[in-house]
Amino acid sequence: MTSPPPAAGGLGTIDRSALVAFAQESISRGSKSFRFASRLFDRMTRERVWLLYAWCRKCDDMADGQDHGGAMEAVTDPQARLQAIRQMTAMALAGAPTGEPAFDCLGVVARECGITAQMAEDVIEGFALDAADWRPRRESDLYQYCYHVAGAVGVMMAVVMGVPADDDATLDRACDLGLAFQLANIARDIAEDDAAGRCYLPDDWLAMLDIGPGEHMKPHNRKKLALMGRWLADEAEQYEASARVGAQHLPLRARWAVLSAAGIYGEIARKVRAADAHAWDQRIFTSRPEKFRWVRKAFVDAIANNPRDMNRDMLWTRVR
Repeated sequence: MTSPPPAAGGLGTIDRSALVAFAQESISRGSKSFRFASRLFDRMTRERVWLLYAWCRKCDDMADGQDHGGAMEAVTDPQARLQAIRQMTAMALAGAPTGEPAFDCLGVVARECGITAQMAEDVIEGFALDAADWRPRRESDLYQYCYHVAGAVGVMMAVVMGVPADDDATLDRACDLGLAFQLANIARDIAEDDAAGRCYLPDDWLAMLDIGPGEHMKPHNRKKLALMGRWLADEAEQYEASARVGAQHLPLRARWAVLSAAGIYGEIARKVRAADAHAWDQRIFTSRPEKFRWVRKAFVDAIANNPRDMNRDMLWTRVR
């Protein structure tokens, strides 16, 4: 376990600057794309985004036996890990130092921005689903999972950017961006997830294409897999378009950062769709020049602030 940053005194007095430095290192190691986009925020928002990311990253690593998103290790005590995540999260939200800097990061940003225990629990529920070896039976189950592991993070990030916690319309759009990211990740990582014994393709999709359990990565099913990859990419595109509408309510620099991230991550889904049956021959990523192109385009779009209208009535929603 990483040593905690120095405390300046008693309860709730952990050195914020040390936590920010820890969080910056965490995002630099864990997500080049997110780190790249985060530079576009104003300083205070950027620091808060890093602080929230550090907690999300640590929870994910604890649940999956990873180190900043690296190779997964076999986890023999998933429920114990989940309980530890919940206990330290509760301590952090109560203002108590946890001895684990990533959780102390959450405590700081929660107090500064009004992040609630329910928001955190919605994210933790995603780790609980993985700990239970959950898999989606229906398409709606897939969206529910994407909400817990990414959409709920989008809601928290929006609050960090200044969206009021009761602005459900904008928070729904922020959730949509998280869903778009996760759908793109699932499409790209089908082979990696299979190697780790996981499958996030809904059972009803597999049955529709006459693919047996655990058979989706077999060579003779590659064309069918490519079809599901396109389905995921198409859905990611819809949620990305919805999120762009919500971004118009953010301050300029936050809008620029969000639109940049939408383009950068959306490129992954677009590449999966374009690669067709070869999408899993090697890991798809967005190159640095491509990132810069999306940042430049996002700046123009952020200034114009006139996104294409996208009615989300037909999309999955976090409130049922």
